[in-house]
Amino acid sequence: MATRYVESRQDLVPHFPTLSSSNCANIVLFGQAGAGKSSLVNLMAGKNVASTSSDLKACTLHWQEYSIEFGSESYKVFDTVGLQEPQLDIQQYLDAVENAYKLIHELQRQGGIDLLVFCMRAGRLTSTLQTNYRLFHEFLCNKKVPIVVVITCLENEAGEMDAWWTRNLDMFNEQEVDVADHACITALEDSYPERYEESRTTIRELVKKFTADEQKRLGAGKIEGDSMFVSFMRKLKELLGCGKLRAKKDIVPRLIKNCGLSPDNAKKLANEIKKEPLNSRSRIR
Repeated sequence: MATRYVESRQDLVPHFPTLSSSNCANIVLFGQAGAGKSSLVNLMAGKNVASTSSDLKACTLHWQEYSIEFGSESYKVFDTVGLQEPQLDIQQYLDAVENAYKLIHELQRQGGIDLLVFCMRAGRLTSTLQTNYRLFHEFLCNKKVPIVVVITCLENEAGEMDAWWTRNLDMFNEQEVDVADHACITALEDSYPERYEESRTTIRELVKKFTADEQKRLGAGKIEGDSMFVSFMRKLKELLGCGKLRAKKDIVPRLIKNCGLSPDNAKKLANEIKKEPLNSRSRIR
């Protein structure tokens, strides 16, 4: 498999061994509610493995893991809830802390991230969508993991579905949302069977392209310094205006009770998140 983006820091987080024997590629699928992420999972899988109801807990970074296979390859898809609004209140931030810790360390335990899939409905590239792009591509993966965008709800597109991308490419360039590739699809099967099958072929070929054994990822590896979790939550806190967060009082109980950390490790993590690096403003635009 391709080299994966994994990081640990022994003094702050417990060690999770990499499952080097696993042949699965790990895909993190993210986007706003209603973008059709669960339908996209089912499209790739060729069967219904993910619920498409609205009952999925819509907390930032809440995730569901699905194992799928196609083309004699195995994949694990982490269907992850992105930001629903451009700001988080303190309680929502604390939910994100808990979810991020569990997600990051589960990905670390399973070997890292091979591919980011940014799922969005055909339409405008809103500020919230742009924030989600930064949240996963820049903050979670430090721009070291390939990211592709999948545009859904194109079943009524006149002509080829990919024409949407040609018309809207400038919008992505203007907002500096850079992706390695794209797919324009529909995930509605019953009314549009031909386009649905075309979409399945398109998305599967895209996934295989960026998770193939021979894929060489330049620059993948560790981030020196802070652990992935601390760095991620610190950047998210600054981006979303959670500066008044009381680290020990607010974060520590969640890390102890729901993430299984010892009190000492929970306090260390909370204190690291609370710190404001001198160069933070130059790093986070």
